[in-house]
Amino acid sequence: MTTRLCIAVALLALVPTAAVAQSGDAPPASSPFFGSVPAGLPSADPLPLTLKDAVSRGLEHNLGLLAQEASADASRGARWRALSELLPDVSGSVGERRQVINLEAFGFPAPDPIVGPFNVFDARVSLSQSIVDLAAFNSHRAAAFNARAESLGIRTARELVVLVAVNLYLEAVTASSRIEVARAQLDTAEALLTQARNLKASGLVAGIDVVRASVQVQSQRQRRIVAGNEFEKAKLRLARAIGVPPGQSLTLVDAVPYAPLEAVTLEQALADAYAKRADYLAARDRLSAAAAAARAASAEQLPTLTLDADYGTIGQKVSAAHPTYAIAATVRVPIFEGGRAQGRRIEANAQLRQRRAEFDDFRGRIDLEVRSAFLDVQAAAQQIEAARTAVVLADQELTQARDRFAAGVASNIEVTSAQQSVAAASESYIVALYSHNV
Repeated sequence: MTTRLCIAVALLALVPTAAVAQSGDAPPASSPFFGSVPAGLPSADPLPLTLKDAVSRGLEHNLGLLAQEASADASRGARWRALSELLPDVSGSVGERRQVINLEAFGFPAPDPIVGPFNVFDARVSLSQSIVDLAAFNSHRAAAFNARAESLGIRTARELVVLVAVNLYLEAVTASSRIEVARAQLDTAEALLTQARNLKASGLVAGIDVVRASVQVQSQRQRRIVAGNEFEKAKLRLARAIGVPPGQSLTLVDAVPYAPLEAVTLEQALADAYAKRADYLAARDRLSAAAAAARAASAEQLPTLTLDADYGTIGQKVSAAHPTYAIAATVRVPIFEGGRAQGRRIEANAQLRQRRAEFDDFRGRIDLEVRSAFLDVQAAAQQIEAARTAVVLADQELTQARDRFAAGVASNIEVTSAQQSVAAASESYIVALYSHNV
């Protein structure tokens, strides 16, 4: 896992469904962005997989994205609940009952206190509407800001899915490149072993040179085995993150060669980040939501005005029912609530201060990430050029060492050392190419 990937995955701290480590730490194995909901059944034939296919599958099946979409749906539901406090509450009822009343129970003594039985029919529509409620208004605004932040979280989650899918694909391609390098080095080691045996049979070298060549063959064979195992595991990790059915074998189609980054200035990149990064915009909306929640908590101690009304017909039977209505305006004035409103206001203000500090810090973090990305790309491009030169020089060193060994003017210690140089140069080139592509 590269440093750039770890820094980017730290953005998950802004996605409520995935709490991961901060910038610079590797994401935990339980991060939902490395899991998925597999679809379909495995087939007997290997599945050809391009880089674009990997991204498309990840955007459909990655668990982190699916969880964030569910979280966004939940936030929209919370927004509707908050809005319901401001919308009119209209209900209707139709009922008919038969009853007997004891007048004495209501304080009306009478010679015959028992009234009834008689029928009562009542059909009525009731309305309750909040006219002035600043707490409910600001609560709705807070819920709306949170819902928008969660929607922006979906954009952030999609970008993270792309990053994870591409990175895992590149890891698999890198592992495949290591297999090819290990195979070529094994072929070279076997050729050198054959050469050492022929020279020993001719009496030109000692037996120790054959032993050294044999050790090198076994070492290269071991490297090839390790590289093959890592390649298979890399494909498993990729399949796990993009929803490939368990047990389905993969064939990677794209080689992902070196391609220079498009020209873009640091200033333009920073401006684009502040204007377009979904995680930054979501942090701004969460700050606005915290401010609205603080205003809502303060408004809980203000009076509220509510209108209640009903209209219907009532009578002993339907044909004899008469229209009736009632209209009432209620002003509620909080006087003493045992400190509940004060406690909620303190909590909301503390949350607001925390969100403001996080938002202010986020601008600095974006600046760090963009500048670090520029440095990483520039360094990786330079490392690729240096690694290419090192590979050419290492190959020349190996060729000359083989010629000297064949001529009998040097032992195969030089050849073994040259082989190690080739291996190190090849590995450096593979790492530099992977880092640049990420």
